[in-house]
Amino acid sequence: MVFHEGEFIYILDDQGKKHWFTASAGMVKVPSLGTLDGGRIMALADGGRLVVAKRPMHVFRPSTADLMSSLERGAQVITPKDAATIMLECDIAAASVVLEVGAGSGSMSIALLRALPPEGRLHTIELREDFAKRAGRNIERAGLSARWECTVGDARTASLDIEADAAVLDMPAPWEALENVDGMLRDGGMLCAYVPNTNQLESAVRALRSMGYAEVRALENIQRGMEVHAGGVRPSFETLGHTAYLVFGRKAARGEE
Repeated sequence: MVFHEGEFIYILDDQGKKHWFTASAGMVKVPSLGTLDGGRIMALADGGRLVVAKRPMHVFRPSTADLMSSLERGAQVITPKDAATIMLECDIAAASVVLEVGAGSGSMSIALLRALPPEGRLHTIELREDFAKRAGRNIERAGLSARWECTVGDARTASLDIEADAAVLDMPAPWEALENVDGMLRDGGMLCAYVPNTNQLESAVRALRSMGYAEVRALENIQRGMEVHAGGVRPSFETLGHTAYLVFGRKAARGEE
């Protein structure tokens, strides 16, 4: 599929470096590569080959993981290894409405928006206005802002007129916002809390259980790459170890039958 005007894409050089730019039919400035003929690039298909300064390169439409790694960053971002688990466990692909607490730099927001069905919407509550603005810029650049709404406020008290299918909380004390978030989550909806420390994990699990959530569980993802060479294969010395703990629970209906 050829590229479209305004798409955020990248050129992969012969050293494996990604050079990001916005597709345009005119001349475009590509960081580290100079000014290139945008019309020539847009005529290529995804993965198409081009030569820049006698070096063979390829142009690609980004994956979700690519977009997450290309952000203008401020706050610590949720990594693809954790985001993938969150999206699968919370069944985001089947959701119509998702509530997110904590926009950060917009990494998880982008992952959620890419996974949602076409009619789905993401509502984010972010405490800090500067974080909300940075996330907004990243989401706009990714071309996903049409289905995103952000409220600057405190998740412990902010009220949105929604009934979410899933809720993802990335905040220091998610149990403090749980009662408020619970009121915006439908029965049977999934909730995930993303926390970095074991004491936070324990508090989140206890809070979910005390509120009657079902299938409450916690996990940690560890990812180890593999080095593959002609002379042998071995695990990489660089392991993406602890990033955070993921706590999941499912809202059960309350009261008598």
